[in-house]
Amino acid sequence: MKKLMQEQREKFGNFEVIDFVDEGEIKRLRDQLDVEAPVALHWTWTYGQEVEELRNLYEKGKVNQWNAETDLDWDTPVSKDEWVLEPEGSILAMMLGMMGADEATRKAAAFDELNYILSQLLHGEQAALQLCGQLTNVCQTMDEKWYAASQVTDEARHIEAIAKFQERKLGTIYPIGPTLKVLLDELLRAPDAQTKTLGMQCLFEGTAVGIFELLRETSQNALLTDMVRRVEQDEARHAAFGVLCMRRVVREAAPEEMERMEDWAFSILEALNANQQLDMLHVLGPKYGLDPKNMVLAMTSMPNWVDFNSMLFMHTVIPNLKSLGLITERTESEWRRLGMMTDRRKTLAELRAEGEAAAARAN
Repeated sequence: MKKLMQEQREKFGNFEVIDFVDEGEIKRLRDQLDVEAPVALHWTWTYGQEVEELRNLYEKGKVNQWNAETDLDWDTPVSKDEWVLEPEGSILAMMLGMMGADEATRKAAAFDELNYILSQLLHGEQAALQLCGQLTNVCQTMDEKWYAASQVTDEARHIEAIAKFQERKLGTIYPIGPTLKVLLDELLRAPDAQTKTLGMQCLFEGTAVGIFELLRETSQNALLTDMVRRVEQDEARHAAFGVLCMRRVVREAAPEEMERMEDWAFSILEALNANQQLDMLHVLGPKYGLDPKNMVLAMTSMPNWVDFNSMLFMHTVIPNLKSLGLITERTESEWRRLGMMTDRRKTLAELRAEGEAAAARAN
């Protein structure tokens, strides 16, 4: 199976990572603002309901609209002197805790990490906005066009909410990470509706649902919790749209087309996993005296690393791909080998309990 970004790959212990270290290359990727993404426009003259479950999802979306400016309590304070996220929600805070850093330093690190993660989610929301605009052109049925158009509105609201949270409460919007930029450009350049839907709706929206749930579960701030809850509700609906559309695609796909989609889905998520947060660690690690390479080596060597690593993938995206027939015996062993797939997703509460039990045994 093809692996993306081969020139940026390096072995860290037994794990192959994607590590962008050339600042010139990172700047080139960020400066590439125009992406060649030709799309063919598809007319349809059927305006009545064709796909009932898609029309129902569209109706559900209309009911669940919210206003980022008026429905969120922007008077709620957010401070790096408080735990914005629980320590377990921050890689930096956990690592600094193991090194004996004081609480103020760990709180500040969790604050910065949240800011970086939200920045990447913000850039991803812009890509989703643009890709759903493409889908309104290329979708075959009016039900699909209606839903894709409604998702454009959702994504605009997410961009508004996250950008305002960062500008008003966190103070910074970090540039897009190079790995994410490459992958989002790949999705935007996808040549047809089914690949775009698979890439954005199933892969990225599915992964985003897992990220937003983890943020909500570990949030210690009422404004952040409310914003994430609202965005997460929308994202779950977007991922459902992708599955509903792709079910119709896979029913009619020839075996070779199924293999192509299976391999492409694997290549996108494998690359996302291979970065192991190195793009963030290069930005924030030195500020706290943390070496990015050593952090990845330490994390991937933990006995329960697979349980932590697979949490985001096992939440939505892996079950959805498996149900669509896009993870088969041909590829499943690779998903498992790379720590992206397990027999059962462990909850954060279970992982906390295991950590506490291990600490008790050590003492």
